[in-house]
Amino acid sequence: MDCGYRLDFVVEKAVVLELKAIDAFAPIHEAQLLTYLKLGVWTVGLLINFNIPVLKNGIKRVVLNYNETSAFSAPPR
Repeated sequence: MDCGYRLDFVVEKAVVLELKAIDAFAPIHEAQLLTYLKLGVWTVGLLINFNIPVLKNGIKRVVLNYNETSAFSAPPR
């Protein structure tokens, strides 16, 4: 991006990775990832915290324009 922001990684031009080494996620970290998604052409991002004993507990998936209620209210196929 040519607006002063620096992405950590983009995987296969589809998923943005934002890497951290912090005690815990704060709302500003998710807001940062959402900004990257909005400014780019991506819809999915992963916020990964490496400062945690079990890595899978330090991964947060963020989807742009995802409405959780609509995902559960869709009729079965």
